[in-house]
Amino acid sequence: MTPLPRDTRDTWLLLGLIGWTVMPHLWRQPLWLAVLCVGVLLWRGWLAARQAPLPRRWVLLALLLLLGVLTWQSQRTLVSRDAGVLLLVSLMALKTLEMRAQRDAMLLFFLGFFVVLTNFLYSQSLALAAAMALAVWGWLTVLTLAHMPAGRPTLASAAGLALRATAWGTPVMLALFLLFPRLAPLWSVPGDGAVTGLSDSMQPGDVAELALDDSVALRLRFEGRPPPAASLYLRGPVLVRQDGRRWRTAPGLGESSRSSTVSAEGPGLGYEITIEPGRTRSLPLLELTPNAPAGLPPELSNELRQEPGLQWSLNVPTSARLRLQARAWPQGRLSGDLGRGERRVLLSLAPGAHPRMRAWAQSLLDTSPSLQQAGPLAWAQTVLRHVREQPFRYTLSPGPYEGDVVDEFWFDRRAGFCEHYASAFVVAMRALGVPARIVTGYQGSDPQPVDGYLVVRQSNAHAWAEIWVEGQGWLRVDPTAAVAPERIERGRALPAPTGLVAGTLDTVSPGLSLVLRQWAEALDNRWNQWVLGYGRQEQYRLLEDLGFETPDMATLGRALAVLMALAATAGAVWVWLDRRRRTPWQRLQAWLIQELDRLDVVADDTMSPAAMARQLQQRHGASAAPLVAQLDALQAWRYAPAVAGTPQPRASWRDWQRRLRQARRAVALPDPSSR
Repeated sequence: MTPLPRDTRDTWLLLGLIGWTVMPHLWRQPLWLAVLCVGVLLWRGWLAARQAPLPRRWVLLALLLLLGVLTWQSQRTLVSRDAGVLLLVSLMALKTLEMRAQRDAMLLFFLGFFVVLTNFLYSQSLALAAAMALAVWGWLTVLTLAHMPAGRPTLASAAGLALRATAWGTPVMLALFLLFPRLAPLWSVPGDGAVTGLSDSMQPGDVAELALDDSVALRLRFEGRPPPAASLYLRGPVLVRQDGRRWRTAPGLGESSRSSTVSAEGPGLGYEITIEPGRTRSLPLLELTPNAPAGLPPELSNELRQEPGLQWSLNVPTSARLRLQARAWPQGRLSGDLGRGERRVLLSLAPGAHPRMRAWAQSLLDTSPSLQQAGPLAWAQTVLRHVREQPFRYTLSPGPYEGDVVDEFWFDRRAGFCEHYASAFVVAMRALGVPARIVTGYQGSDPQPVDGYLVVRQSNAHAWAEIWVEGQGWLRVDPTAAVAPERIERGRALPAPTGLVAGTLDTVSPGLSLVLRQWAEALDNRWNQWVLGYGRQEQYRLLEDLGFETPDMATLGRALAVLMALAATAGAVWVWLDRRRRTPWQRLQAWLIQELDRLDVVADDTMSPAAMARQLQQRHGASAAPLVAQLDALQAWRYAPAVAGTPQPRASWRDWQRRLRQARRAVALPDPSSR
């Protein structure tokens, strides 16, 4: 099989590398980008195979104009993160159609390194990091090939050289990762931020939609025995205002009240929580966590505040993964005083909304004087008993509610998810004159810990209710437990429909998809904890382990400066030693010059083996024929061009030294008197 021309081979390698680097972007960008990139790369590969000329500039200008129109049509801007990445990927693909000189290739190489970085604007997962590490190796390989213009170097040799160069730079990279000060970001990209997770508002159907998402929301690790699943509630946004359909938080409500006082009863429960990026300002901490968690980055510490509903919130949603340490009091109570304005909001219902529910709640008291005197706890039990006795269904897909959601759910459809039950219960309690609110968050986790962590998924999203009882404070009431007690007792959400890949794996081996997912998530968690979660506090702990007392940013800077100074000194010593180092040919050449001097032949380091052979033949004639033949063979081995299809003879410099020594014995030393 005739080997490909080097130009074609290197071009195909470059095109394949571009495709590998931009592939993660093609899944999240518009479909036309994938069509454009794949089409251009295939076109360029076809031109390289046929050694055909590149397209004219007017073709490139037409494609560039089409790219601008499509980008504006899909993004409506050219300055957002998505628009910038889209343009960068498209322009890199188009650049291959005008790659006429080495300068164009160099521009493509460095664009490739930049595109590698843009992938991390969307994800920092272990899988993406491994894929991009492979891409960096590929870009270093093509850069190495570009600096080997002569001959036909193999891809393996270029890849090996690039890998060795990477290995030399790895210690410097690790030192910078460990010691370079973590500074607050100086800029941000429009459009940054996650779009999944809990929200600061809720309407029936929102939590059910979130429950179909099986991605990890957070991880928990406890100091001692973890609490049972039935009591594993993680508190998120507290919703108090409603317009008849949507519930919302009320920032600043009752800031002067003390309705979020936690009585620290019983032993505390210490825990560590790793929260994935979300779209809400709230931190979903374990219920009855009265004190601010530790571990927030310095730039976020001043933005954390506790709102009246014991809701820990930041000023803005964070797109960073947070690893926090906190302590909860599972046996405590949420008590305090309820202010007049807060009470009014917690009793209000949207004007004209839920007429049937209001009438039903009033009828409970009118038909039972004893119940009227019983108080809020008995009223709540009556509402829950109604849920247990009537044919209510707990389902992820109850269908759309078009009219008054609460009335239609409570009296007609009787099918819904946790937000339907929590909403109806709170409306019923407010209609009975009991202050009530909705709490959203997460309940339960995966049954078995993974790598020591309990995994809480978005599918564990939950909504429950709280009512105010004078003298006792806020009490949690979970209406879902009345219709689906197994959901709360086991802490496991309703299973989402199985995907094609997971279904196929489970057909081969039941539970295989779950095992593989747990392994992948455990590896991803290690990556998050050790690499992505390595921040300023971890740097300080590292310095403390190295013997520094009370390290700070200045200590980090000094340690990094000392380390870089040592690295620079080591580099200078290596350069000095490298200047004195000789290649194997230089060592053999010096040995030849010494041996020829003993044979009364003048030679120096500017002479080739053939020139040395001619000098030797002129001085000693036929007696030096064996040594002359070996020098000529050395000349051919060192300088003769390789013939296609002919294997290159393999020999080491020590082999040549042995052969030359054997040939030299045939040459008699000249008589000193004849000199």
